[in-house]
Amino acid sequence: MSDAERRLKIYTTSWCPDCKNAKRFLDSHNVKYEEIDIDLDPDAESLVIRTSGGRRVIPTIEADGKYLFNPPLAELARELDIKQ
Repeated sequence: MSDAERRLKIYTTSWCPDCKNAKRFLDSHNVKYEEIDIDLDPDAESLVIRTSGGRRVIPTIEADGKYLFNPPLAELARELDIKQ
């Protein structure tokens, strides 16, 4: 799937260092994404809790309908087919 077709959302908070790290990684590889702050969006927070099995895990990354919960950067690269 091309980058233009990929739909990537990252559910974050402003205070989360893992969120900042994931965004820095995506930015460094020119991956476009939509960021959603779950502290500001109760529906997004509910989605994260529901999809993670009842936990408030951030960052939660939704890529093409698949959810990744605070993945290590190597896993994120693998899932998004990013060459390192």
